[in-house]
Amino acid sequence: MTGSEASPSFRLAYVPGVTPTKWVRIWNERLPGTPLTLVAVPAAEATALLRAGEADAGFVRLPVDGTDLSAIPLYTEQTVVVIPKDHVAAAVDEVSLAELADDIVLHPLDDTLGWEELPGKPAIERPATTEDAVELVAAGVGVLVVPQSLARLHHRKDLTYRPLSHAPESRIALSWPEDRTTDLVEDFIGIVRGRTVNSSRGRGTAPAEQQPKSKRGDAGGARRKPAAGASAGKNPRSGSGGAKGTKGGARGAKGAAGAKRGKPRRRP
Repeated sequence: MTGSEASPSFRLAYVPGVTPTKWVRIWNERLPGTPLTLVAVPAAEATALLRAGEADAGFVRLPVDGTDLSAIPLYTEQTVVVIPKDHVAAAVDEVSLAELADDIVLHPLDDTLGWEELPGKPAIERPATTEDAVELVAAGVGVLVVPQSLARLHHRKDLTYRPLSHAPESRIALSWPEDRTTDLVEDFIGIVRGRTVNSSRGRGTAPAEQQPKSKRGDAGGARRKPAAGASAGKNPRSGSGGAKGTKGGARGAKGAAGAKRGKPRRRP
């Protein structure tokens, strides 16, 4: 799809836990005439929203099902266990899966970790959302394993969290419909990948001939050596010429002083 077919605005979806502030700020600096609209979406609904054309691109949690969506993996999140502050695990820096054997581990319906086998003891029923599960942890019903960003998102003063070793991890990716890779999508890809504003729409480096020639000229001038005939000794105002003259003057003064000492004194 060409740039002329792209919408005059850009809609960016993002799932809970993702903070797109930095990328939005760069977008507004580089494309001030193209407004960016943020669309918050539950993790389980993100890909359907992209396929329906309700967003141009989105930050989603992997995996992305199907071949019609492109995805660029960005980072992997630390997995943590959310616990009450008086829980025994609050006294350690990291928790293992084995240490949760005696705890009820809540498994919300919007879980993003894709467990093959959940640790600990199962709850009587699954909470509808991660937010509901956090409320149950605060009530002392059990503990909750989530990506760290979700623990921060649903932070409570009476709860804390600790890193959980050997647990599944959640990966964040930028995704968009492959058949709608517009110029605006390419621009946002360039921002996310950290390309500079001088890159051509974020898709590559500007050709060398477009670089300012004056900078190369200045650099060459800085390395240029002085001409062979421009020696300091031939300059009547150069420091070395003055030094020779001073030395000669000193010898002359010494000779004059010697002549004065050699003159006989008159007798009274």
